[in-house]
Amino acid sequence: ENSTITDTTTTTFKGTRDSNASLWDQITANDIMSRDHQAYVISLVLSVLYTIFLFPVGFIGNILILVVNLDYKGRLKAPDLYFVNLAVADLMLVADSLIEVFNLKQGYYDKAGLCTFMNLFQQANMYSSVFFLTWMSFDRFVALTGHMGRGRRDACISCCLIWVSSSLLTLLPFMVTQAQHPGELTFCFANVTQIQWLEVMLGFLLPFCVLGVCYWRIAQVLRRSQREQEGRERRPRRQKALKMISAAVVVFFLCWLPENAFISVHLLRGDRDGDTLWQDYPLTGHTVRLAAFSNSCLNPLIYSFLGETFQEKLKVFLHQRSKWTKLQRIHVLQLQITVIN
Repeated sequence: ENSTITDTTTTTFKGTRDSNASLWDQITANDIMSRDHQAYVISLVLSVLYTIFLFPVGFIGNILILVVNLDYKGRLKAPDLYFVNLAVADLMLVADSLIEVFNLKQGYYDKAGLCTFMNLFQQANMYSSVFFLTWMSFDRFVALTGHMGRGRRDACISCCLIWVSSSLLTLLPFMVTQAQHPGELTFCFANVTQIQWLEVMLGFLLPFCVLGVCYWRIAQVLRRSQREQEGRERRPRRQKALKMISAAVVVFFLCWLPENAFISVHLLRGDRDGDTLWQDYPLTGHTVRLAAFSNSCLNPLIYSFLGETFQEKLKVFLHQRSKWTKLQRIHVLQLQITVIN
């Protein structure tokens, strides 16, 4: 009888323990589902805000910059070529951001082909954007000091070199990693540690150091020029151009800092290649990506409010369009009068 009682007690204890374990697993699963749902809702809200407020500004604004500059009858100067090329890079990044906006659950990271394509496209345009901003800051320093020529031919060569270097910095590491991961169907270009280090170092830290040196030297030149009598008439225009590029650099730093800090923490923690970054932290990854894309949306606003040359071109463009509209109306009225008579 005692043996029967012991077996019954043991069976009851095991059943209770299994029941508690099952209940705990269910609670844990419900908690995970609740957190996933909350993260999805937050990602959805951020995507909606980005789509409503920033995407139209970036898409329409960069197209307007291209149309106004390319339609301008006057010859484009060196700074104009840099702005046009930067607008092209920004426009491609803004179009690319739609995939991130609708990728609320980071689904494309599970598809190696789409994941690799997204990151190739992103990196190439990210490199081109930061390189154009860096070169524009150096060009502004050259304009203030007058040490070197700034011809249109030199600007065209510089733009071509920037696009080529941006493509090479993306394609060469990609080909190396493909050779290191032969036949891996689940391999994604975004999860390689060496590529992430390259992106942080060459796409953010090194340009930021170059920009810091440029603006330190620019500040010295402006401080020295305030003591001189020559060039007073040109100083206000130079300072406005400097403010515009400075604002573009500050916005770039603020927008791209979260993503680079996110990747740097992952790298310094010593995680191996794999799904330990974007898939384990989908909400954070989605947020920092949208913040990075916002840079391409905010640049047209900076040019519109601080770019004096662009404002003049925009006035000429609108005046020509309004004049053409008036001529069209007059022509229609003349045809109507002819038909009536």
